[in-house]
Amino acid sequence: MPTASDAGSADQSHVAAAVAVGPAHRFDEARLTRYLTPRIPGFQDPVEVRQFLGGQSNPTYLLRAASGDYVLRRKPPGKLLPSAHAVDREYRILTALQGSGVPVPRTYLLCEDPEVIGTVFYVMSCVDGRVLRDPGLPGLSPRDRSALYDDAVAVLARLHAVDWRAAGLADFGRPGSYVTRQLHRWIGQYRASETERIDAMERLMEWLPAHVPADDRTALVHGDFRFGNLVVHPTVPRVLAVLDWELSTLGHPLGDLGYTCVPYRLPPSLDGVQGLDLAALGIPSEEGVVRAYCRLTGREDIPDWPFYMAFSLFRLAAILQGIMGRVRDGTANDPQARERGARARPLAEAGWAVVESRLTWR
Repeated sequence: MPTASDAGSADQSHVAAAVAVGPAHRFDEARLTRYLTPRIPGFQDPVEVRQFLGGQSNPTYLLRAASGDYVLRRKPPGKLLPSAHAVDREYRILTALQGSGVPVPRTYLLCEDPEVIGTVFYVMSCVDGRVLRDPGLPGLSPRDRSALYDDAVAVLARLHAVDWRAAGLADFGRPGSYVTRQLHRWIGQYRASETERIDAMERLMEWLPAHVPADDRTALVHGDFRFGNLVVHPTVPRVLAVLDWELSTLGHPLGDLGYTCVPYRLPPSLDGVQGLDLAALGIPSEEGVVRAYCRLTGREDIPDWPFYMAFSLFRLAAILQGIMGRVRDGTANDPQARERGARARPLAEAGWAVVESRLTWR
């Protein structure tokens, strides 16, 4: 059996990995400093600005000030869709989650004046640690892998337990019918960006709307909950912060859990863990993750689990097809866009395989 690669460092600080700001994302740093100094208590110049390699949808910067490190996240420059890159929504939910038990950075301010650095932005605390993008968690011991998976599931369960009404987020999305609305949205997006016929996708688009579970509960969902969006303690297998809340909304909690479990259905070549010796690596099985989540949230079981897994794989396949559509239209900026877009087919096939097998645990 193949095992997780040891390539890369599990100990590298994501803050230390920040790089010089690229030409397309530069702004007037002196003007930013003048703006922040009277508005963030204790903020002091001089300020060095660097850029994180991630956060390509909303460029993210490290501000190294005399008073400490901060993180700035902004809308990208250029013409944008009206509802895209909603950093104001990110700021709102991060602020609402302070003290909730969900680990998030501290928020300092939201600037909606585009004159300061060219686009809307917000500033939050800098949580230093490791960002482990490979779900196989290379470089960690089996014991630490197990503990970190357990902690990540516990964080997700705490997020879904947040009283979103009491947190002032009753208008953060539309309660109810989340899955139906998501299917309508992503089927439409897929059709608009379709570049070839994918039989598995056609089958999923027929099967999923006809089998939406009756369970229609609503929770606060992250929308992209995975290790790549978690900051892990530098030495302890514990989640320090959940990042990248751009897709967060009011939705169905099992949509979040299904997305988190997608790597179990994909091989390492597609950023998954399928085929790895999970027991030897200390990584819980998919069934183990689901059981842990049920225990933490008071569920007995999830009888419709195959649906949520197939739905999550379909949704991700539709997103990747959108990237391929931009390649077709000549509007893709990511140099790896074609390779990423080509993943739509294997993800759709993995989704249909779940439907056919009705999810045999493995």
